[in-house]
Amino acid sequence: MTMAKKIQQEDKLQQIIEIERQLGEIQDVDVLLERILTETRRIVNADAGSIYVVEGTRLRIKYGQNDTQLKELAPGEKLPYLSFSFAIDERSICGYVAYSGMPLNIKDAYKISEDKPYKFNKNTDLTTNYRTKSIFTIPLKMANGNLLGVLQIINAKNEDGTVISFSDEAELLITHFASSAVQALQHAYLTSNMVKRMLKMAEFRDPKETYPHVERVSSYSLEIYDRWAFNHNVPMEEMHRYRDTLKIASKFHDVGKVGISDVILKKAFPRFTEEERNIMKGHTCIGAQLFDPPESFLDEMSQDIALHHHDRWDGGETGYPGKIDLKSFSVKDGVVPKAAPLAGKEIPLAARIVSVADVFDALSHKRCYKEAWTIDDAFAEIQDNAGTQFDPEVVLAFMQVRDRICSIQMAYPDDE
Repeated sequence: MTMAKKIQQEDKLQQIIEIERQLGEIQDVDVLLERILTETRRIVNADAGSIYVVEGTRLRIKYGQNDTQLKELAPGEKLPYLSFSFAIDERSICGYVAYSGMPLNIKDAYKISEDKPYKFNKNTDLTTNYRTKSIFTIPLKMANGNLLGVLQIINAKNEDGTVISFSDEAELLITHFASSAVQALQHAYLTSNMVKRMLKMAEFRDPKETYPHVERVSSYSLEIYDRWAFNHNVPMEEMHRYRDTLKIASKFHDVGKVGISDVILKKAFPRFTEEERNIMKGHTCIGAQLFDPPESFLDEMSQDIALHHHDRWDGGETGYPGKIDLKSFSVKDGVVPKAAPLAGKEIPLAARIVSVADVFDALSHKRCYKEAWTIDDAFAEIQDNAGTQFDPEVVLAFMQVRDRICSIQMAYPDDE
């Protein structure tokens, strides 16, 4: 091995160590999965890839990436949001890897031996005019053997950009990195389970606070922020930190409803009296008090979102609770005291984003007191209220990711 090659390998190992450290700081499972896929591809200079998670006896795709296809899009746009699952069995490459628990290194997807139980499905290539060649697929297994998911990396490239096979060195790097990724995932799943337990309390109390609703609002918020961050040239490191926290914190937007009476929460028709409406507004303060005093960036953002996602951009009187001192609110009294309005960029960015995501989801889904609006009408309502109820720059970002918002809706339908 030449000295230059040795230095190059040492530099790459140092990069991997730093990436592994960063993975350990990511709290949200979905954000972590996306980052694992991105960084694995970067380590071995792969053009594309996908990452899947186990759901019972099936694998569900979480993220797909393809640099060649991404270059064909306008700056700031993303590839279509994917949502599908398939059985864990020997018929597909990822299914086989999940089933067998062993990695696969395929030199050419179009030249898999007929005696292999798995096949490569060319349909996606034909649809997108892409040519999948080299594939390395590895199971993401915990130390006890339990399978978390599958990572698939496609089309390794050399320095000239020519597609090559995944070398022995690439296999070793991916295998090492996957081991560290699994440790980070285990930690993130612990956080995820804790969040789900807190949200389950809210769901027990309020029939509208379902898992699909919370997941949709959280996923919408992430998409809106990504586009907003692109529009505002937010540095990558800052973007990574913010989006990870936002993905979790947005789920707590209505957690304060645990402190509201069932008589009010589950009321259908007629709708609230003025007194009941004022009590209902208290969910913002109750939610914020759950994170008081804040001990982390996640606590701070969760508090901001819970407290201010109903404040209006124009400071209008229907916005609440405004510039309130949390100490002035008593759960026992239940009524939000009068306060000066909060407006414009005084409202935290995370709350301005979740405001759009939450209202859109409420409009476009059935509630006990109303029928669902059409998707077009819900989008139009958000657009019409840009500059009044909503931050116009947040609405712009929302409209720019319309296709992904619609795909998220289909991925998380309400339970029947």
